[in-house]
Amino acid sequence: MRLDRYLLRAVLGAVLVVIAVFLALGALFLFMGQQDDIGVGSYSWPDAAGFVLLNLPEQVWQLLPITAMIGSLIGLGALMRGSELTIMRVSGLSVWRIARTVALAGVILAALGALLGEWLAPPMLQYAKQQKTFSKSSEVAVSGPAGAWVRDGQRLVNVDRQSGSQRFGGVLVVEIGNDFRLASVARATSATASVAPVTTPSGNATAAGVANPAAIWNLNQYAESRFVGANVVAASAARYPLATALSPELLGAASANPSQMPARSLWRVMRYLEENGLENRAWVFAFWSRVARLVAIVFAVMLAVPFVFGSLRSAGGGSRAMVGVGVGVGFFLLQSLLENGVLVFDLNPGLLAWLPTGLLAAAALALTATTR
Repeated sequence: MRLDRYLLRAVLGAVLVVIAVFLALGALFLFMGQQDDIGVGSYSWPDAAGFVLLNLPEQVWQLLPITAMIGSLIGLGALMRGSELTIMRVSGLSVWRIARTVALAGVILAALGALLGEWLAPPMLQYAKQQKTFSKSSEVAVSGPAGAWVRDGQRLVNVDRQSGSQRFGGVLVVEIGNDFRLASVARATSATASVAPVTTPSGNATAAGVANPAAIWNLNQYAESRFVGANVVAASAARYPLATALSPELLGAASANPSQMPARSLWRVMRYLEENGLENRAWVFAFWSRVARLVAIVFAVMLAVPFVFGSLRSAGGGSRAMVGVGVGVGFFLLQSLLENGVLVFDLNPGLLAWLPTGLLAAAALALTATTR
């Protein structure tokens, strides 16, 4: 229907303009934040500019619920000021009919969000982080789809993902001997940095002969294969302390954070941890919050309809933008609060991940139902 296409163009056009404005501001602030790193190692201002550009898809994904809300308020508000929405109502279109078309715009934006959040943003963000680390530090040697390889003396350490500021998962440790032959290969399901020295079974406070370690890493579910001549000696431990010069900051720069991983990767990690009886609440929350964020885009756009027909009928664009920012900030604050609740308390991560979107959906449907 021609009116449907007209509404879609008005809403989507305004949302794209708002996204462009937010991206310009976000890129400026992100580039300013790189000034302290420029000059460290070989990291230069073109590297910083590339880092900012590679971060833009992630910024669009993170801000899409807010920009969708603000853009739909501005787009529908412009139609209301021109009395076009009033004419649509007089011609027989109900509020629900208009809301349905606006919700379709939200579905299109959610599809855009899925494309960015699942296929473009995660690999680009990971690549940007790795390239920055490579430029600033000579200790990071190799990168690839399975994460970055970090050199620590005669060791090569690979970390598949990051689940906290000092907690990492999927750890692979390869040690090279003085004769440049492979000395050992070890795996651990997770690694946690410890600020206090950990005493090994032999009584040494610093394992692996590191005199001044930056951190003691407690490797959980540790399994090692050491090559001694023509023999292979296997060893395993529930928890193994490994002294290393790698700080959590350096190791974290080369690994993935659950909040920045695509849903399909989160699902695989979540199932693996569940099947092996390991803690997976943070991963469950990250997975469902990522899915719920896409659904929230539809209801964020739909929530603009009762606002425009109600309290913001005669308001200006600035007032509508402030309402959109307020709703979006409240959404993100609630999501962050619930994420901390999942990690600290024994709460249902799936339920809490859907709670902000559920509240947003309830508000959009209830207000639309009462709008006349």
